[in-house]
Amino acid sequence: MTGRRLLWPLLPLFGLSLLVLGSLSWQLALNQGVFIILGLGLFVLVSNYPYSQHRFFSRQYLGLIIFLLLLPYIFGVTTRGAIRWIPLGSFSLQPSELVKPLLIIIFAAYLSASQKLGGYLLLLLLPFGLIFKQPDLGTSLVVGVIWLGLLFNSRVDRRQIFGFLGVVLISFPLIFRLLQPYQKERLTGFVNPYADPAGSGYQVIQALIAVGGGGWLGQGLGRGSQSQLQFLPERQTDFIFSAITEELGVAAGAVLLLSYLWLLRRLLVVAGLAADEFGRLVVTGVIIMLWFQAVVTIGMNLGMMPVTGITLPLVSAGGSSLLSIMISLGLVGSVWKFSQSGL
Repeated sequence: MTGRRLLWPLLPLFGLSLLVLGSLSWQLALNQGVFIILGLGLFVLVSNYPYSQHRFFSRQYLGLIIFLLLLPYIFGVTTRGAIRWIPLGSFSLQPSELVKPLLIIIFAAYLSASQKLGGYLLLLLLPFGLIFKQPDLGTSLVVGVIWLGLLFNSRVDRRQIFGFLGVVLISFPLIFRLLQPYQKERLTGFVNPYADPAGSGYQVIQALIAVGGGGWLGQGLGRGSQSQLQFLPERQTDFIFSAITEELGVAAGAVLLLSYLWLLRRLLVVAGLAADEFGRLVVTGVIIMLWFQAVVTIGMNLGMMPVTGITLPLVSAGGSSLLSIMISLGLVGSVWKFSQSGL
């Protein structure tokens, strides 16, 4: 098997993305198409570079991560109260998305060489803090879950891990107090969105109406009442799953879920074939990232998860997210290729 076989499960995801984005705005679909092409190019480049070489650049990657995360504070623009994006002509760059594959590399490199929880925690604190401060709760959660998931898949003593988790649980009330008011409303609003249907529960209610209104085969492209009349917020990003099921039906939602399962199966095969601990942890980190984002976003669209601002991988509009994921899949492709060749 070759790394290119990782691309087959992406085709239905890209197809659904372009169809629905095109029904919302041809410009959205055009932009997404450009980033899909760029992402495929990055996939080829990264998958043909020996993954084992990345571990030797961990310090440089950490410096690059900090540099990228500081850029929004210097050149960024404030959008809806958050400083996450750097304007680049007609596009915007979101550094917090682009650092994800780099974080996976440095986390995997550390855990493949050391079992010290303290040092591993230090790797997380500054990047996590810079992302959380923007504020970007969604990406902070993704980074935290990648870090924790890799920790559980490492050789670190389980007693240390559960002791750390105990401290986190005890500190949860303090962590909750650090959230912005709108973030608290999002986290609590999903429990009973109808308690505040025009406020914190609005997004969830509109998403549920869109999903329920699609039926088995959907209302048709460009005919979704919630998405086309803009009752559905963030329909091209956070709530694109609702837009897909409204216009193309539960059948399209099932195709999307099966495509993710197909991709997961391929990723698990690569994790099992990895020639060393570093390669296995890199692939595991990518699996955790993709599946956490997919599960949370779909759950959010179905009213089963709080609204966190996490986008649907490979489907939601957004160049930074798409490029980040394609780079990550390129790392998996590299593990696949060079584990088989013995390099």
